[in-house]
Amino acid sequence: MAAGGSATRAERKAAARAELLQQEEQRDRRRQVSRIWRKPPAERSPEECQVLGESDDIVRELERRRKRRERLRRRQEEVCDEPEELRRKATELAAAICSAKHLVIYTGAGISTVQHVVSQNCDGLHLRSGLPRAAISELHGNMYIEVCTSCTPNREYVRVFDVTERTALHRHHTGRMCHKCGAQLRDTIVHFGEKGTLRQPLNWEAATEAASKADVILCLGSSLKVLKKYPHLWCMSKPPPRRPKLYIVNLQWTPKDDLAALKLHGRCDDVMRLVMAELGLDIPRYDRARDPIFALAEPLRPGEEGTHSRKPVAPPPGAEEPPRSEEAQREQPGAPGRAGGWLGRGCAKGSRRRKS
Repeated sequence: MAAGGSATRAERKAAARAELLQQEEQRDRRRQVSRIWRKPPAERSPEECQVLGESDDIVRELERRRKRRERLRRRQEEVCDEPEELRRKATELAAAICSAKHLVIYTGAGISTVQHVVSQNCDGLHLRSGLPRAAISELHGNMYIEVCTSCTPNREYVRVFDVTERTALHRHHTGRMCHKCGAQLRDTIVHFGEKGTLRQPLNWEAATEAASKADVILCLGSSLKVLKKYPHLWCMSKPPPRRPKLYIVNLQWTPKDDLAALKLHGRCDDVMRLVMAELGLDIPRYDRARDPIFALAEPLRPGEEGTHSRKPVAPPPGAEEPPRSEEAQREQPGAPGRAGGWLGRGCAKGSRRRKS
């Protein structure tokens, strides 16, 4: 030790070397114990049993890891209720839907008593199914919509093709320009690690308002691993007795299973067929010729045809041109874009403004 109590360079190097040797010995010990621990108890020699006995801390850690892996494996398993059990649960779910004053569905379905649908999907299928715009929140965006955030209110352009071809995390410009102001258009997708700021099609305000009024929440097919992080969607500020009853349809474990009034282990299509039959509701067939996207879509301008290579959604051959939506008919001839979003509800800017 040098004068004044400070270690010399040689002493510091020696201490660092000793620490590295100790860490290497610990790694070798863990590998040895792990190799012995994986053997069946009947195949362990007395010397190996002694090693395990002298390494209680390592054995406990190995046991914790084994239990965690087993728990994760069980959560990934798909479990199906027996047909009679599934039918009984579907009847119970249908009764809950009938008695619900305000039903909210997380993922989405076409039931006439639904007050609101909250979707994590970006595939735009809820729009194309004909759900009323006010009854849906697409929390992670819609692949068929690009917006101009320079216009006030934001102008939405519904397309018949996937607008996300050139976009990615933190890169949202689609390569097309606003028909009114000439600014770059952006997609509406919210990637992992991002916070959505667009009011539409995310529609967070309507989602939280619907959740606050809900007395029944039905989760269809969602793992809930992302939705569980949004406490406003679960009314966590309310005392437990006043929170909405939760019904979950999923083949696998979800983090909300223990809170559910009923968990249905079945495929969503199978469950919904049973539920719709109990409710006495017909399941409408999808008619591509009447897909709402054709009435809402904004055509590309000349010169924009080469801005994407994705296959567009097209009506079946020989189908008549679909009628324009009421909102589109109210637009003046030649007016660019659709101010205020689908059906005039708007996609107002978030708190952050574009830098000039």
